[in-house]
Amino acid sequence: MALNKLRQLDRDSVGITLPKDDMRVEGLLDENGQLRGDHHVHIRHIDDGEWTVELVEGLEP
Repeated sequence: MALNKLRQLDRDSVGITLPKDDMRVEGLLDENGQLRGDHHVHIRHIDDGEWTVELVEGLEP
């Protein structure tokens, strides 16, 4: 099981890094390993210490 560290982003937010290999499998990275376009995710708190992250398709920027 891979572990990822939570990071303080600003006063109101924290972030977590998603592995590029996983993003590559989803087709979200270009041939240079850079994020391809804009993407949105829905983060849902499920239970103590448990969240889901779901890619949301079809949103216009």
